[in-house]
Amino acid sequence: MTDPEIDYAAVFQTLPGMVALLSPDLVFLDANEEFLRTAGRTREQVIGWYLFDAFPDNPNDAGASGVRNLHASLRRVLATGERDTMALQRYDVESAERPGEWQERYWSPINAPVLDSDGRVVLIVHRVAEVTELIVARGAPDGSRTRVLEAELYTRARELQEVNDRLRQAHNREREVALALQEAMLPAPGDIGHHRAAVRYRPAVGALNVCGDWYDLVDLPGDRIAVAVGDVVGHGLHAAGVMGLLRSALSAASLVADGPARALEVLGLYARSVQGAENTTAVETYIDWDTHTLAYSSAGHLPPALLHLRGDVEYLDQATDPPLGARPEHVARPQAATGFTEGDTLVLYTDGLVERRREDIDVGLARLTRALTRHRGSAPEALADAILLDLLPPGGSTDDTALLVVRL
Repeated sequence: MTDPEIDYAAVFQTLPGMVALLSPDLVFLDANEEFLRTAGRTREQVIGWYLFDAFPDNPNDAGASGVRNLHASLRRVLATGERDTMALQRYDVESAERPGEWQERYWSPINAPVLDSDGRVVLIVHRVAEVTELIVARGAPDGSRTRVLEAELYTRARELQEVNDRLRQAHNREREVALALQEAMLPAPGDIGHHRAAVRYRPAVGALNVCGDWYDLVDLPGDRIAVAVGDVVGHGLHAAGVMGLLRSALSAASLVADGPARALEVLGLYARSVQGAENTTAVETYIDWDTHTLAYSSAGHLPPALLHLRGDVEYLDQATDPPLGARPEHVARPQAATGFTEGDTLVLYTDGLVERRREDIDVGLARLTRALTRHRGSAPEALADAILLDLLPPGGSTDDTALLVVRL
């Protein structure tokens, strides 16, 4: 027995609730029959129209906030790639039969993103439940009681919206502090010694999704440097503080350790005494220009990428161990080495660059490989910018991203 073929376009049109599809530019791409019927519009009056041209605020209501609140919700969906459920909204609608006459309407909206394979929002599902009759109940015998209930519900909705706004402002202030802390603790970008390097840090979109990632560059004796990136579990001020402690500890360990594996062992022991450091991932590479070798070790982190001058990409994945604090007992970490040719490029990065929801990590690594191959020959600064442009979603990633590029 074969599965029946489902006409999803017909299903969409006959859905019992109000549903519309919006482009990232907030233009109506489609709306089902219930949406058009309840809104009192024809398809020609909606499809192809900018949302707020089709449904503007009531010009006769100085306190109208429907457009502002809905626009803020849709911006959050585009920025985060996550569903946003709005508080009860008063959003009046102009009568289709009597232009200039506005009908008092109340709605309960939910906005949900549709993502492409790169995690970009390509469509917004705008679902609305009309609750006007529950609030106003026009024609009810006891109209005064109904109006009191209406005013009370509307006031509660406004109060809830104000609380949400204050919480968002507080979160934004914490984000600003966390970003300032991040900038103060990460080393200044630029070359190290006579070698060319580029570093980038991109905070995640969202109020507190920031400050778990770091990068580090350490000048070692001889013609050597140590480079590392890491990712602390969690976000916000606490994650920023843990990040600073671990980055400083790894810098100090790198100066005295005989290799990256030993440096990560020392960091792992130290991480046991730092609350919030559990399951941090990190990868470190020692670059030796005298011997043209890379020695590396990874604590549960994504593998560094070695872009060869000839154009192929090699991932340094032969010395991977669990994240910091993942084992109850101390175990020596593995270390591997590989050679490089003058002109090759080493790229270290955190998961915000390549990982996307509902996507295998190999897909993200393949995107990175294509970007590196496409831009081979670029100087570190130009290569870093090109990688971010190619791999990060236009609206930003929901995870922060650290990137380090060294010309070998």
